[in-house]
Amino acid sequence: MKIKINLKVNGSLYKGEIEPRRTLLEFLREDLELTGTKEGCGMGECGTCTILLNGKPIKSCIFLAVQANGKEVTTIEGVENPDGTLHPIQKAFIDYGAIQCGFCTPGMVLTAKALLEENPSPTELEVRRAISGNLCRCTGYQKIVEAILASVQEGRG
Repeated sequence: MKIKINLKVNGSLYKGEIEPRRTLLEFLREDLELTGTKEGCGMGECGTCTILLNGKPIKSCIFLAVQANGKEVTTIEGVENPDGTLHPIQKAFIDYGAIQCGFCTPGMVLTAKALLEENPSPTELEVRRAISGNLCRCTGYQKIVEAILASVQEGRG
């Protein structure tokens, strides 16, 4: 049995039917071919699969796609500026070397985007708290924190 869903993903409307047990992660990657969202642990612990649902970060591996019905989803593919240039957060991650293997990066960028939309001038502690649900096995977090803080300045310029 499939359930009808209607949602907006990265600004585009999607209408279709989906099995009720499919996760939002599976729906995004397999049905919409938005492979920027990664699966890490599959249990909502690592934050690799983080996307924005109505502007708030969620772990898409433990969120059913049918729960997104009527809502707006933003994945890493939807973060760039309308003119196709990098969002200040994406640019800062590159400029500050906050990307190593890149596996956690989409979730980190989306978490940072949500934080900065809610709090345009976070402290270092607030940044660290915001990304505490996103695990990075490579960087030690310092460059990620620096990039997020730098993107605040870039976004204002």
